[in-house]
Amino acid sequence: MLDSILQKIKENKLNVDIDLITKAYNFAFDAHKDQKRESGEPYIIHPICVSEILVDLGMDTNTIIAGLLHDVIEDTPYTYDDIKNLFNDEVANLVDGVTKLGKIKYMTKEEQQAENVRKMLLAMAKDIRVIIIKLADRLYNLRTLKFKSPEKQKEKAKETFDIYAPLAHRLGISKIKWELEDLAFRYLHPDEYYDLVKQIAEKRVERETYIKKVMEDLGNNLDDAGIQADIDGRPKHFYSIYRKMVNKNKTLDQIFDLTAIRVLVGTVKDCYAVLGIVHTIYKPIPGRFKDYIAMPKPNMYQSLHTTVIGPQGKTFEIQIRTFEMHKTAEYGIAAHWKYKEVGSEVTHTDSFETKLSWLRDMLEWQKETSDAEEFMEGFKMDLFTDEIFVFTPKGVVINLPKDATPVDFAYKIHTDIGNRCVGAKINGKMVTLDHKLKTGEIIEILTSAVAKGPNMDWLTFVTSNQAKTKIKQWFRKTRRVENLDKGKELLEKECKKQLVNFSDFSKSELFAKIFKKYNFNSIDDVYAAVGAGMLLASSLVLRLKEETTDHHISNEQILKMTEEQAQKNEKKDRASKGSYGITVKGVENIMVRFSKCCSPVPGDEIVGFITKGRGVSIHRKDCTNLKSMSDEEKERLVEVSWGEEKGKGYSAEFQVEAEDRTGLLADIMQLITNDNLQLTSLNAKSLKNGVAVMNVMVTVDNKEKLNTLMKKIKAIRGVIEVYRMNS
Repeated sequence: MLDSILQKIKENKLNVDIDLITKAYNFAFDAHKDQKRESGEPYIIHPICVSEILVDLGMDTNTIIAGLLHDVIEDTPYTYDDIKNLFNDEVANLVDGVTKLGKIKYMTKEEQQAENVRKMLLAMAKDIRVIIIKLADRLYNLRTLKFKSPEKQKEKAKETFDIYAPLAHRLGISKIKWELEDLAFRYLHPDEYYDLVKQIAEKRVERETYIKKVMEDLGNNLDDAGIQADIDGRPKHFYSIYRKMVNKNKTLDQIFDLTAIRVLVGTVKDCYAVLGIVHTIYKPIPGRFKDYIAMPKPNMYQSLHTTVIGPQGKTFEIQIRTFEMHKTAEYGIAAHWKYKEVGSEVTHTDSFETKLSWLRDMLEWQKETSDAEEFMEGFKMDLFTDEIFVFTPKGVVINLPKDATPVDFAYKIHTDIGNRCVGAKINGKMVTLDHKLKTGEIIEILTSAVAKGPNMDWLTFVTSNQAKTKIKQWFRKTRRVENLDKGKELLEKECKKQLVNFSDFSKSELFAKIFKKYNFNSIDDVYAAVGAGMLLASSLVLRLKEETTDHHISNEQILKMTEEQAQKNEKKDRASKGSYGITVKGVENIMVRFSKCCSPVPGDEIVGFITKGRGVSIHRKDCTNLKSMSDEEKERLVEVSWGEEKGKGYSAEFQVEAEDRTGLLADIMQLITNDNLQLTSLNAKSLKNGVAVMNVMVTVDNKEKLNTLMKKIKAIRGVIEVYRMNS
């Protein structure tokens, strides 16, 4: 097995430290010697195959070693320090990074998946090689997916489509991307996959004969012109063919370019010379020529693409690039490490950092995105969207998502340019700010020093996450002063209501605890959070009161008190009714109440908090109040679950932020009425910057109905954000 790795290193002509790799192999073999995979094969085969994929990518010594050891910390008794002492800090950090990513599981809930992806982005920012190892790990796992259950196969395949294939694309590693997609396609849509394979195989001989003839004709013409070139015919991957059939609503018989002819030459000059010859002997199809040499893709891909009509009227695609461009097209960011000398340090040049600028942009906007579904949609769009290339007046190429507008362009240049944007010119002519840009256009942004800032309408047409985030950021900042005043007023009112002297609290060390729990820096941050609806004044004051009470009483004692109280108050307290179906530690009919800070409804994951004299308080598991609890308070948490029978009529609160306009409230009320839901309360306020904020309380049977309503409201014209209220 070691010989297979060394043989691949020799084939790839890698200048790596063979002795260190041998040492890592022996260490991994010993660490995993008693372990088996689900297929029954020795576990060591998995890290060996992962390291072989990394060798094929041309990675450096430390990355190949980390590939051999990537499961050691997670699956064996060895630790980070063991690897650090046996090898070096870099190898230990890479293995540790992959170990943390190994805990990423694909969840059906967007919130959990979004949090896992955030962790992955941070790991990538620290060392991009971590995700390259993870991609190799995922590729081998897909190659052996047949040993998993059908449910697991579909789960892993969908996760690959959603996350790992787009990441491989964004890093430019087409060598891995295409295989990931084809394998995932096979397990996620098996009927379509095998039907397509069968159809393609039936006419393969005929197609190969045709392409061979075209390649011979092209080769003869290039020889006559004195251009040395390597020409080959590359069958298109199954998933790319399937996607074209679906997107263009065509059958396989209607798609002629099932094979792309690739021409590799020595220089850029020869690339354009070949293009001229191709267009001389074959008729090009208008609108199907793309110059990725002059305007490279963000993932570093460079090539000329043209689709032409060949003999017998059949169309096919020709790709023209240099040998160096081909290496980058196949290996992407991994090409940075290819052919490094033994012992040479891996340095990150300015050009390397530029290639990863998209990662920094993504990390920046994700910090501002609290909505999990919005985050995942943005993440996928940033990684796998079609792109356009436009120019600044000075000729700098700027890449943007398809259908981007001048506002997207302005924020791509600089945040201040976007905030002060008042108009735009394309090729010297004035256009509206919602104009959809096209590749090749020259964009000039007009700004004003007296501009009041972005317009809320911009959110309805911008396409880039960067622009959306910056616009929302600006509005949040301008609303802070209003939220400060509102929050202070709400807290003072709540203190009076609960017979608490607010001035005593605000001067005590109790508020210092609140700062720490919620990551606030000052009392102003608390006021702003309350004013913005991020914290409920009632929950905050109650928490401050509880900080002063005696907690030294066992959960068992409190549960006993709670059971006795439930029996006494069964007729009086609505929360004690068995119809609510809440089970506390396996006991039915315990007095429970649903916390107002997060308003759980059936379908939410829940947990109970034992209170004194008020039963068990039911919270959503993602409630901010729970996350900020002290260790002592966490001891009072108990397992609870929804029973088979649930009650009807659970209060749930959400907040709507929208452009203030006539008819907005009526539109929201109409949706609530159409869904046959009861409106419990509504508090609306119009802010000075033209934004309306509404807190809506409705009565629903379950989470699904609430999510459906919120999505419908999100689609209303002018609505910026809709989210569940949470302390």
